[in-house]
Order: sequence, then C-alpha cells, then structure tokens
Amino acid sequence: MAEPTFSICVYCGSRPGENPAFAQAAQEVGRWIGEHSGQLVYGGGRSGLMGTVAEATRLAGGRVVGVIPQALVDKELANRACDELHIVQNMHERKAMMAERSDAFVALPGGIGTFEELFEVWTWRQLGYHGKPLGLLNVAGYYDGLLGFLQTSVKSGFMGNWQMELLQTETTPAALLRNLVLATGPDQQGTPLRAVI
Repeated sequence: MAEPTFSICVYCGSRPGENPAFAQAAQEVGRWIGEHSGQLVYGGGRSGLMGTVAEATRLAGGRVVGVIPQALVDKELANRACDELHIVQNMHERKAMMAERSDAFVALPGGIGTFEELFEVWTWRQLGYHGKPLGLLNVAGYYDGLLGFLQTSVKSGFMGNWQMELLQTETTPAALLRNLVLATGPDQQGTPLRAVI
C-alpha cells in the first residue's frame, strides 16, 4: 500500500444511532478517505459508526489506524482488521496518539465521548498547541442544537467568533473533507501534544 497522502482523525459514536443517515454519512466519509488515498485515524472499535467508517475506508483502499485503550478492547470490540491497531493504557494516551497521527479532525454524530474529543482538540487549537483544521459533520441536523448553544455562548461573551471560525461545519461529507484536506499544511504542529495533556 502506498504512503497515504493525508491522515484524518474521525470522532464518532460506538453506536449506530437511530437515523440511517448517520451510518450512510459514516460510509461516505470512509469511502472518500479511501478513494483519495488517505488514512483514517479513529478509536479502534468495530461497532457502531466507528466500525462503519473504518470498514468503508478499508474497502475503498484507504489505510486504517485504530487506537483503543485496553479497558475498551472488549466493550468496543476492537477492530483487528485495522492496518495498525494500537492498544494503549488509557484515554489520555489514546487521544494524544490519535491527534499526533492526524493532519485534521472531524466529528460525526456520537455521544459524550465524541463531544469530549472534539471539544478537547478544539481547545488545543485555540490555545495554539496545534494548527490542524477541525470539522463538524452536521448529519440530518444532529448538531443543530449544539451549534445553537455555541452561538448563545458567543452572544453571552464566553466565546469569540474567532473560536467558532476554527470549526468548519458542513452537512455533506465530501465538502467538509475536501475543505479540511485543503487546509492542512506543513506548519500545523505546535507543542508536541503528548506534552500538553
């Protein structure tokens, strides 16, 4: 397999969700990454949207890197079909490795783990710990409420518009992924991420 041309970290649910559009979007994300000779970095599970995006990437010819803590190997059903499967000791190691191996980050629908991962890497970006682009895929209006609340935070003076501008939001996978890949560059890395978490 040729060296990937880019590496995208995908945060998403270990469950499929109730709306079939969520799984369809995960398939489209994985297919786009694979068809564009990219690499997926993700949480290493084979259930839910995590498994869907990984399998779609693999079937489309992309490279798949999974990172999963030992405590979740059984719970999230570790995906042994990954090109690389890293079993780490804790969530801090997981998130640091995923961030270091990626050129950009995108969040699909998911639960509190997905929210936490997105907000952490967004916080790192605003603090200058990295310069990698961030994206939110708002499938079937899933993140409408969150985006509305974030605007409430801006209006209330707890966030600035510049922070919101760090997060690219789209409703279709191809548009978001293309924008994120185009925004990657050689000067993204600030402080080594393992040193700041």
